[in-house]
Amino acid sequence: MNDVYCLAIESSCDETSVAIIKNGVFEVADIILSQIDIHSLYGGVVPEIASRKHIENITIVIDEALKKANMTMDDIDYIAVTYGPGLIGSLLIGVLAAKTLAFVYNKPIVPVHHIIGHIYANNLVKRLEFPLIALVVSGGHTELIYMDKDYSFKKIGGTLDDAVGEAYDKVGRVLNLPYPAGPEVDRLAHIGNDTYNLPIPLDDKTYNFSFSGLKSAVINLKHNEEQRGNTININDLATSFQNRVVDILVKKTIRALKEYKVNNLIIAGGVAANNGLRERLTEESKKLGFSLVLPLKKNCTDNAAMIGSASYYAYKLGKTSNLNFSAKANDELC
Repeated sequence: MNDVYCLAIESSCDETSVAIIKNGVFEVADIILSQIDIHSLYGGVVPEIASRKHIENITIVIDEALKKANMTMDDIDYIAVTYGPGLIGSLLIGVLAAKTLAFVYNKPIVPVHHIIGHIYANNLVKRLEFPLIALVVSGGHTELIYMDKDYSFKKIGGTLDDAVGEAYDKVGRVLNLPYPAGPEVDRLAHIGNDTYNLPIPLDDKTYNFSFSGLKSAVINLKHNEEQRGNTININDLATSFQNRVVDILVKKTIRALKEYKVNNLIIAGGVAANNGLRERLTEESKKLGFSLVLPLKKNCTDNAAMIGSASYYAYKLGKTSNLNFSAKANDELC
């Protein structure tokens, strides 16, 4: 069988990324141009600035990917692009670039859902084995997804309010940590002790999650202690917060594996880089004997390699599109 090469574009937030992926599993080239230094000045992503930077960078990153791969567009079999969800201005730049390449070079195009891309980041480590449970944890999503084959998704639970990454960022802001706060909370959590009495969020029999109450508990605790003139131990508070988050994520994920009689677990999304979560799931996998695949940390944040991997299986299933599809700021996976 001939090798299939995809040029993939990801621009859903503040990373301009282009990758060339062979057969859905091999990274020939993967270029990521981050804007984090710019947005850290504002304490978060500024959508208008992000889209402007994508305009400036997209052709540069495409050229760099092709140069790194020592390939031309003639060597590319099809184009893939993130169409949503994400920041609409940012998405539009990537979609327009992908459509232009597809039109000019007469290539098929595959629109890819951003969360599907995160799921298939694991495919770049090890070929997905089905059936599986995917724990999706990011700034905008906290979901448990059941898959029995490629491109088959059944949502069995999700967040009712704040996503886990959003909760990390808000707690980090309250603790006056630099943006992005998630990695810093994780770092401090490995230094401190679990000394603060925080609630376990939505500890029930469903597969849904809720982190707004835990976030509020941290905010209220810090405010009350400061009102009393007490000093907050930031390390201990980070540890207590992270332990509650990891406890409930792991508890419900393990229960899903047992109930659905699944032995394969993957995690996906930006929070999949969290060391506390990775360590706990690794311990549970050794203790309970299920197979765990962790994405490479560089592929946990937004990147085009994951989009290229996901698109390969859509391409094989004939899920190409004409050029009339649109970017979507909001789009449920299932």
